[in-house]
Amino acid sequence: MSEQDPCIASVAAGASASPVAFGSPDASGSPVAFGSPDASGSPVAFGSPDASGSPVAFGSPVAERRRCAVVGLGARARMFTEALAGPYADRIELVGFCDVNARRMAVHNGWIAADHPGRGAVPAYAAEDFEVMLRRERVDLVVVCSVDRTHDDYIVRALEAGCDVVTEKPMTTDADKARRILDARRRTGGDVRVAFNYRYNPVHSAVREVIAGGGIGEVGSVHFEWLLDLRHGADYFRRWHRDKANSGGLMVHKATHHFDLVNWWLGTEPETVFAQGGLFFYGEEAGRRRGLARPYARAHGAAAAEGDPFAVRLADSEVLRALYLDAEAEDGYHRDQNVFGAGVSIEDDMAVLVRYASGASLSYHLTAYSPWEGYRVAFNGSEGRLELLVEESTWTRPEERVDGAGPVMHGAAVGDDVGRTELLVRRFWEQPREVKVGGGEGAAEGGHGGGDVRMLADLFGPRSGGDALGRAADAVDGARSLVTGLAANESFETGLPVRVRDLLDV
Repeated sequence: MSEQDPCIASVAAGASASPVAFGSPDASGSPVAFGSPDASGSPVAFGSPDASGSPVAFGSPVAERRRCAVVGLGARARMFTEALAGPYADRIELVGFCDVNARRMAVHNGWIAADHPGRGAVPAYAAEDFEVMLRRERVDLVVVCSVDRTHDDYIVRALEAGCDVVTEKPMTTDADKARRILDARRRTGGDVRVAFNYRYNPVHSAVREVIAGGGIGEVGSVHFEWLLDLRHGADYFRRWHRDKANSGGLMVHKATHHFDLVNWWLGTEPETVFAQGGLFFYGEEAGRRRGLARPYARAHGAAAAEGDPFAVRLADSEVLRALYLDAEAEDGYHRDQNVFGAGVSIEDDMAVLVRYASGASLSYHLTAYSPWEGYRVAFNGSEGRLELLVEESTWTRPEERVDGAGPVMHGAAVGDDVGRTELLVRRFWEQPREVKVGGGEGAAEGGHGGGDVRMLADLFGPRSGGDALGRAADAVDGARSLVTGLAANESFETGLPVRVRDLLDV
């Protein structure tokens, strides 16, 4: 999200009516919001005691700390390792790291030691010793942050060992692997939570509340455009994601977020998908045709990469240098591949039509080479229209060097490229009204518009037994988000509509 508070929606040009607070008025006419008093008159919030007076946490009693391991120690895992070693350490004990690369595990342990002096190192295990770690460290919760194609293997093995699982999105990369996970969950009775942080972004929660509250009546159609700018979009073509066998392509790795949001917003599931997509901008052939290609395989140490605005310089970032450049001798992984080089098998421009069980339709477009970053969503209903605009950046600086967890952090850093967020309700026969969304500091309090920090609190912190908006996502939600992208990938190949149940009957 942008550095401006994305939880506060701006007044659209020409809108003259008063803002509507997040939390539509109830029957009494009073606004309802998180933290409102319950029937007893006491405020309700995440972390409230349950009926017995004890806080309720994901899959665990509070009396004893859960023993947690993290598998896959790349950059994204840092959000989890920092949370588990820091604010949630009184509830969850971080007892194991598992990765194909020992250097990356050592880097995470170094960060933890720097932030928490005196704390011992988290035991580190090679990938082939995953089960050994689970037994030896008596693990009962596994957080999966590995390469997407390996998620199912770790999830199933963890469930079979008696552990619960939190997995990064996408839950997995194909229908057979999704079936393996769903079967293992049913067989073992273990819990699987999918880290759909976008559900926890306050503006997305506001959209859910407006629709569920009948603010625009019955939803007939959704128009959803997601734009990745030349920093963020290009980054998928430098990393392991560029190989569809690893990631399922952007329809799976990235759009699983968006398809999950639509499923959740509408309270429905996909039935039929038709899609078209291709590699239009990135890749060897397109780069050569447009004069953008340069003769290097990876940017580090390549003279030809100097001055290339599409190159990432790992040595400029302390984090990227530690996690990838200094670690590549162990596994040969290059984090800085040429986006116009050989080996790109994913699409960068994709259009999708979806029909849902509710009767609603979705027209969706994902572009990975936009000059600005953000998204536009419009819901057409039987009583009006709901419109969301999020500008994470308004333009892209060439050759911006960022010393952070990555060269691309969802749009703007700081400066004049920061955009805005606005959410408008346009009911029939009424002037448009802005929906004000409070209670968050957006990017300043954690990534994804404040979604990360809220999701972590829900996963690992004390929480009440209730989830009024249904934000917690399980393996079924993970499969339902995944199957739209899988059907889209099949439609790319065949040119035909795909019945979702023919791929995966969730």
